[in-house]
Amino acid sequence: MAESELKSPPPPNPNSLTVAAPPSTPPDTTSGGGGLWFRQRPKIRVTTEFDSESAVFFHKISCKVLDSLAKLRFSFQNNGKGELSDPQLALTSKYLSLHYDIEEKNALVNAQVEVAPGLQFKAIHEVKSQQGELSMVADLAGPAYKFELSSAVPSIGKPKATLKFPMGEVSLEEKEEELEEEQTKRILSVNGILKGQILNGVCTAKYMDEALDLRYCFKDEQMTFIPSISLPSNAVSFAFKRRFGPSDKLSYWHNLDTNYWSTVYKHNIGKDFKFKAGYDSEVRLGWASLWVGEEGGKAKTTPMKMKVQFMLQVPQDDISSSAMMFRVKKRWDI
Repeated sequence: MAESELKSPPPPNPNSLTVAAPPSTPPDTTSGGGGLWFRQRPKIRVTTEFDSESAVFFHKISCKVLDSLAKLRFSFQNNGKGELSDPQLALTSKYLSLHYDIEEKNALVNAQVEVAPGLQFKAIHEVKSQQGELSMVADLAGPAYKFELSSAVPSIGKPKATLKFPMGEVSLEEKEEELEEEQTKRILSVNGILKGQILNGVCTAKYMDEALDLRYCFKDEQMTFIPSISLPSNAVSFAFKRRFGPSDKLSYWHNLDTNYWSTVYKHNIGKDFKFKAGYDSEVRLGWASLWVGEEGGKAKTTPMKMKVQFMLQVPQDDISSSAMMFRVKKRWDI
């Protein structure tokens, strides 16, 4: 055995001074708890929107609660005089949503639950009117094929049956038909929508309330052409869209029955700027607008989390009554 392994550790030096580190103590959470609560509280999102045409501010305050399983939202409006109106409180989650109208003292409850694989149950109930709807959705041959059975509460007839498949859907429901001398009878009504690929476009047939709408959409990289006809009214219209580049697009719509038409020109300047100008012959109005911030996106994705739209409207009959309007939407994350 080596000599170094037999040596004992040296005795402590009495002349040296050793100060032990104080034991670590947990943070004080009893003195008000303000600091800990501030670090753990959910992020609050405040959104304010103003429309100069209505001169009304719309405010929304929201945050995630219950470990981000639900979202709590409070919204209200106020005018230039500071008067508050339309306060709404909502709690939404994956399976349960509650919307409460504070002024009307009315609540709308929406619930959905998956009772079995491929079988979903939904319920909607309005507290004040004591009305709602119950529905059941079942997968047939995979998620692309669904069968839905829904009924009003309280029930006023047979439930509505809907079959959904990749090419559209067909529904069968019972409706009231008015007869002479203020009499009615209940009949079965069939509604549906079908879509199919024809040549290089998509043909859509929509049948609802004994009216058939036929629509064909042809689209390539530069042009879109959409003719449509409604039966039995024989109303014919068409839309034409032409893209001149990645930033320029012209759209034109014409109703052949009324001879009304409208056109819109769009020009994008990067991602956050869009200029639009158009004319509507039905109301004899020309307009131009400028979007600062992505038009279809949310405020959180724009610079400074703010979206602004300026619009100039010029009536053809009275140019002197032209008006400049704007909308502003701003979001804060607190």
